[in-house]
Amino acid sequence: MPAKTAELTGKSRWTGLRLHRGLLGLALALSVAVQGCASSVDTAKALNPDPPDQMYAQADSLMQRGKWEDAAQKFEDLDRDHPYSQEARRAIVMAAYAYYKAGKYPEAITQARRYTTLHPGTKEAALAHHIIASSHFDEIRDPKRDQSNTRRALAELKTLKARYPDSQYARESDNRIRIAEDSLAASEMEVGRYYLKRRNYVAAINRFKVVANEFQTTAHVEEALARLAESYMALGIKEEAQTAAAILGHNFPNSRWYKDTYALLASDGLAPREDTGSWMSRAFTGFKMPKLSLGGPG
Repeated sequence: MPAKTAELTGKSRWTGLRLHRGLLGLALALSVAVQGCASSVDTAKALNPDPPDQMYAQADSLMQRGKWEDAAQKFEDLDRDHPYSQEARRAIVMAAYAYYKAGKYPEAITQARRYTTLHPGTKEAALAHHIIASSHFDEIRDPKRDQSNTRRALAELKTLKARYPDSQYARESDNRIRIAEDSLAASEMEVGRYYLKRRNYVAAINRFKVVANEFQTTAHVEEALARLAESYMALGIKEEAQTAAAILGHNFPNSRWYKDTYALLASDGLAPREDTGSWMSRAFTGFKMPKLSLGGPG
């Protein structure tokens, strides 16, 4: 290649390289400028947020359109930007409600629990407890599976009724309490039957005892008393078996479980007889099955 041609080629490459570097530098500068503008906008927004009533209206509008997560975040922004405003307190519980509607149960519980801690006894406190209870209640699983959420739901529902008995949420909680208690009783019965089949009678008794003590108003109490009689008979503790049968017959005389238990005792020449010193006798003192409504809350 002639020297002059090589020299021109070299200069062209150098010029192209300089041009490329220049364009790269310009693009970088533009990117920084755009980011700087965005950062400035965010900073300005943080320093000069919208008025609280306007932010609340925006969040409420998002809820009306079913944009639950966006609404929850807007309510949180309001609480952060205007913590001492009139709207801030309600924004906390509304954020919890929006998260609940979005199916974000942990976030809903966190916000609602924060409200009950900061503002107990206020108008929206009952709603906050209702959101916590509902979040746990919606996570209740089959009795054969873990019942942690069932226990949490039941505890929160009872707290709601005890603290705010006149609220609409307390009146609506009765059916949920029955469902939660029934689920827990069913779970105890599942485990109790498991132990009974394997002739681990003491472990079985401990499970059936929970139902007889804590969940007397559920449909499972009849079987629990029958299983207690069966387990005590297997252990040779006949007085307790007779007591279980006597309580079962007194409260549920037409139950098929009572008929089976009566026959079990009769096969050993025994009859139902209550020992007033038994834990079962004490547990069922004054017991009366509630009349369950088939309809919804009144």
